[in-house]
Amino acid sequence: MSKFWNHLTTDSSQSREIGEGDNLKLLPLWSIVLAILVFVGTQYYFNRMPHFPHRPGTLPMRMMMSYTTGAALASYILLVGYVSRDVKRRNMSAPMWILVVVVMPGGIGAVVYFLLRQPILVRCPNCTTELTAGVHFCPQCRFQMAPVCGQCFRGVQITDA
Repeated sequence: MSKFWNHLTTDSSQSREIGEGDNLKLLPLWSIVLAILVFVGTQYYFNRMPHFPHRPGTLPMRMMMSYTTGAALASYILLVGYVSRDVKRRNMSAPMWILVVVVMPGGIGAVVYFLLRQPILVRCPNCTTELTAGVHFCPQCRFQMAPVCGQCFRGVQITDA
């Protein structure tokens, strides 16, 4: 875990595109801080507030409710933060999708977002045309975007023999 945070602090000066494997970097700092505050606040609300009568034998149930509620609310806040960054990366309307995720109950908005989100677009280095990530050749300038077999023109990987 410390390797991840050290990597974040040392790579912050380099600006590079966020790829598919960097999904944790899509969580904005405000959503992480807010999720922590909501989780801690939920623990305080369930365990320290005087308006709950603390009867003997209810401690396990109270702890389970506080952790479950805190984790659910914190996860929802992290999900809204993820969507707020992922929407911009996919060139979609950020206010509309954040509103859909927040307003639709029970996480249905997040499911709708993940089903309907656009693919990530990459730019051709030769003519700067926006392309989907899976293409091998640019349709505008015929630039080779990915390595392909010289006979059948299928995509090849470095691990192919």
